Amino acid sequence: MNKPIIGITMGDPAGVGPEIIMKSLKDAQLYESCKPFVIGDAVILERADQFVRTGLRIHKIASLSEAQFQPGTVDCLDQGLVSADLPIGQVSAEAGHAAFSYLKKAIELANAGAIDAICTAPLNKEALHKGGHIYPGHTEILAELTGTEDFSMMLSAPKLKVIHVTTHVGIIDAVRMINPERVYKVIRMAHETLQKAGYAAPKIAVCGINPHAGENGLFGYGEEEEKVIPGVKRAQEEGIQAFGPLPADTLFFRATRGDFDIVVAMYHDQGHGPIKVLGLEAGVNITVGLPIIRTSVDHGTAFDIAGKGIADEQSLKEALRQAIELAPKREQ
Repeated sequence: MNKPIIGITMGDPAGVGPEIIMKSLKDAQLYESCKPFVIGDAVILERADQFVRTGLRIHKIASLSEAQFQPGTVDCLDQGLVSADLPIGQVSAEAGHAAFSYLKKAIELANAGAIDAICTAPLNKEALHKGGHIYPGHTEILAELTGTEDFSMMLSAPKLKVIHVTTHVGIIDAVRMINPERVYKVIRMAHETLQKAGYAAPKIAVCGINPHAGENGLFGYGEEEEKVIPGVKRAQEEGIQAFGPLPADTLFFRATRGDFDIVVAMYHDQGHGPIKVLGLEAGVNITVGLPIIRTSVDHGTAFDIAGKGIADEQSLKEALRQAIELAPKREQ
């Protein structure tokens, strides 16, 4: 079997993405298990290396066939979208459009079977919108450009995995959007994803919406009974080990203790908060339900430290590791 080809999108070129990419690709051992290359702008990678000083050579390529995939060299599929004097650490339409374009190119390559997985550096939602691309984030772009209707954001840290019923919407809209069909589908996606990763019978815990999961109608207006329980029961009837709805205030502790393999969160902060408490450098974002493999760092563009060379690359290295693990291996 051959090593998977991993396309790393540069994210917002004004953020820390270029710096953490250069730091990550300095690890020669990475090339023993995959063939990584960057989709972005070579001049920005060269500028980033002035801050992080890896000593790596930037190899600008026009097509994937020119890539060398060698330690000490960073192959960059150069898009020629921004110049080296792009302001660092600032929101701009130019950077937002570039970040979208890098991702679009990666999706085209993945859809064509030219690469085996996409690993994304962070983009900035305000810049994305200024650049004319009105999406809540990476996940929704990936879903639209791959024609995917049922998908979810999964966050993975060493002791905790979380998958979301809703993500980038306000809390009132989130409660409105939760329904038994969506709860069932997310439980099903969690089950299938973990089975592919080697869990024979994954234990899936489902959060409630209200404090104490409603406590038999004491809190809320029966949302658990109406929106969550039917989806859980349907999954159970199919033989899936789904439990809940359970109180979120104790559930995440139980999951980190090993009682469950993954938690189904009802809304963004319910799932993101516990993962980020474990450490921003440890979390990885995986889009579940796509026809292609996509992993990502679980942090933002960090404009406040961009250009200082101090951004931590560990989340990107973990995202690359999981992309390698999930990607199909190519025949020789």
